Amino acid sequence: MSTTRTTGDGAEHLDDRSTPTGAERHGEPERPNDLERLVDAAASWMAQDPDPETRAELSAILDGVGTNDPEAVAALRSRFGSRLGFGTAGLRGEVAAGPNRMNRVLVSQAAAGLAAYLLERAAPGVRPSVVIGYDGRRKSDVFARDTAEIMAGAGVRAVLLPRLLPTPLVAYAVRDLGVSAGVMVTASHNPPRDNGYKVYLGGDDEGSQIVPPADADIAAHIERVAREDDVLELPRSGDYEVADEALVERYVEATAGVATSAPGERGPLRVVYTAMHGVGWETLSRVLVRAGFEEPVLVEEQIAPDSAFPTVVFPNPEEVGALDLAYAYARESRADLILANDPDADRLGVAIPDRAAPSGFRRLTGNEVGQLLGWRAAERAAAAGVTDGMLSCSIVSSPGLRAVAEEYGLGFVEALTGFKWISRVPSLVFGYEEALGYLVNPGTVRDKDGISAAVAVLDLASTLAAEGRTLADRLDDFVERFGAYGSSQISLRVTDLSRIRELMAELRATPPTELGDFPVVSMDDLAAAAGDAPTTDALRFDLGDARVMVRPSGTEPKLKVYVDAWSTEGDLLARKTAVAEALLRLEADLRARIS
Repeated sequence: MSTTRTTGDGAEHLDDRSTPTGAERHGEPERPNDLERLVDAAASWMAQDPDPETRAELSAILDGVGTNDPEAVAALRSRFGSRLGFGTAGLRGEVAAGPNRMNRVLVSQAAAGLAAYLLERAAPGVRPSVVIGYDGRRKSDVFARDTAEIMAGAGVRAVLLPRLLPTPLVAYAVRDLGVSAGVMVTASHNPPRDNGYKVYLGGDDEGSQIVPPADADIAAHIERVAREDDVLELPRSGDYEVADEALVERYVEATAGVATSAPGERGPLRVVYTAMHGVGWETLSRVLVRAGFEEPVLVEEQIAPDSAFPTVVFPNPEEVGALDLAYAYARESRADLILANDPDADRLGVAIPDRAAPSGFRRLTGNEVGQLLGWRAAERAAAAGVTDGMLSCSIVSSPGLRAVAEEYGLGFVEALTGFKWISRVPSLVFGYEEALGYLVNPGTVRDKDGISAAVAVLDLASTLAAEGRTLADRLDDFVERFGAYGSSQISLRVTDLSRIRELMAELRATPPTELGDFPVVSMDDLAAAAGDAPTTDALRFDLGDARVMVRPSGTEPKLKVYVDAWSTEGDLLARKTAVAEALLRLEADLRARIS
C-alpha cells in the first residue's frame, strides 16, 4: 500500500464495480475447469461480436491460452472473470473484448436492456423515446449508432445528435425534446483507453442522471439480455432520427444567457482556453460569440478532439501536468485567466496568476470556484427577489457554500456525491461538487456543465476587471465576508479491496476521539441514514472548526479522506493562517494513521 495526495476525484463516481463470478463471491479458489468455462464463454462472446477488431483481439488471447501462455490466461480471466456493473453512472471501462470491458457486444446488451426498461415503464399507448450523444473517444460514434439502431429496432423512438458534442448537450436535449431518456457515450476525463455509457431520464426526472432504483431495474434488463439473447439477433433498424442543428443552437442561446453583463460593462481580460483534446471548443466558441466575449488564446495542441490524448497522461484538469501547456501559453500571452474543459466538457478547471507558483499560475480548487459561483448565484437570486431558492453541494465539498446560503436567506442542501443528487434538489439556484463540476443554470441543464460554468466565470472575471480587480481579490472578499475555508484530500491506494472494507469497519467499530489535536465532536455514519433517505458508504467526523470525511472510491482501489477546516475569527490573514495550520495538523495525523 502507498499513500498519495490528490487534488480531486480524478474519475467519475460509479456506484457499482464489476460483478464477480460465483467463485469470487463465495471466496472459493478457482478450479481448473473454471478456465475451461472462461474459454467457452469467450468463444460464445466472439461468435456474437460484430466488431472485427475485438474478435481478432479475443482470438489471439484464446490462441495464447491454448499454448498455456500465462499472459493470455491472465488477459482471459481479466476480461471474462467478471462483468462491468451498470450503476447510477452507467458503464465505464477500457475499450477491449469481453464482458468486463467496453465493446460493441456490451453496449448492444446495455442498449437492449435500456430499451426494455423504457418500454416497460411507458404509459399504455405511449411510445418511449431516447436522445443519444457521443464524444470524441475511441468507438464513441460506433457505440452511439449501435444504440440508435437497437433502440429503433425495439420500438423506441431514437434521436441521434448530429455529431460529437459535449455531454451537457444530452442533458439539455432530454428536456428540450421532451424524450423519455438520454444516453451519452463518454468516459469523461478517464484515461485514454476508456469509454463509458451514461444514462439520463426525462419526465419527472427532468434530464437528471439515474438514481436508485432505476439503475438496478435497468441492470436487471441488461443482465437478462446478456443471458438470453445473441447480440447479432437483436432487432435493429436504421429508422432513427438525427437531430437538426436547431437543437444545438437553442442550447447555445440558453447558455449565452448565463452571462448577465453587457459587453460595455466588462473590463479587458486575457484568457487562455484548452479543450484537453475533447469536444468543448466548437460549442463554447459559439456561446462566447453569442454572449459577446472575445475569443481566448487557444492551446492549439489540445483544441481538437483526439482520442489518443497525446499531450496528457490523464485528460483531467485536476491532474498534475494536465495544464502545463496551458500554463506555457498563459505565460507567453501574459494571461489573466486560464479555462480548461475536460474532454466531454461537463467540468471546468480555472487557473489564475500566482507569482509564488513555479508555473506562474495556480489552479483554483473546485471548492474555491464553487464558492465564487455560488456567491454570484446568490447575489443574482437576491436581485431577482428569489426567496425560496436553494444552494447545494456534495457531502465531500466545502461547507463554505452553506455560509453563503445563510447570508442571503437561501436554503442549503448537502447532497450525496454525484450530480444525480445535486440536480434533484428542489428550487435549485446553484450546485457544485469539489471535483470541478458546476451547475449554474438548472433551468436549462440538470447536470454539471463545463460550458455554462466557463461563461459564468468569464462573466464574473470580466466585470471584476472593469473595476480593476481580479478573481484573487474576489476570493479574499469571500474570506472577509464568509470566513476562510480550506480543503485537502488524501488517498490510500491498496492492492486488495478487502483492506478498504476492513479499514471502514475498524473506523466504525472504534472511531477516533481526536484528529490533529481536534477533539471529535461526533461521527456520522452515512451508510445508516434514517428512513428512506439515500445512503452511501462514508463516515463524517465533526471536529468543530474542521471536518474529516472518509469513503471508498467508486472507481479505483482507494480509500479517500477529505479534510476541511474553516475560520471566521480575526482579519483576512489571521483566518487564512488558522485554516492553513489546521489543515497541516490534520493531514499529518491522518497520513500517520492510514499509512
